[in-house]
Amino acid sequence: MRAVLQRVTEATVTVDGGGVGKIGRGILALVGVANGDTETDAVYIAGKIADLRIFSRDDAAGESEAGAEQSLRDVGGAALVVSQFTLLGDARKGRRPSWSGAAPPDEGRRLYEAVVVLLRDQGIPVQTGTFRTQMQVSLTNDGPFTILLDSRRAF
Repeated sequence: MRAVLQRVTEATVTVDGGGVGKIGRGILALVGVANGDTETDAVYIAGKIADLRIFSRDDAAGESEAGAEQSLRDVGGAALVVSQFTLLGDARKGRRPSWSGAAPPDEGRRLYEAVVVLLRDQGIPVQTGTFRTQMQVSLTNDGPFTILLDSRRAF
């Protein structure tokens, strides 16, 4: 499973011009499910979304300290989780990416939804896109701060 995490001050996802998901301070997580991924991969990705220390601590005056010392859970942030099978695209050969590394839609949906449930079970407010639809994602990247995750490199 692959994910791109972006620390944001706000993010939205829309389908057909209508709002689907919107968050303020938090993490936009673009999640792609690979062939062979299991619940273990979903647990890994959800854990990283909730617990990576990528937020600065605010002092009493409202000023942010340098560094990244707090997690999404610590700052009371939200997650916008959007499915993105294109993260599994392989563009090493030719000029047209291959999607053969992406899980079939039913399996992709099941594990994508597992990530969402795992985050909600940890008390993280979660908004989502709509699986297998054309979506428009807007964000204000805070930093910018972007992390790439690959569960296959974790074990």
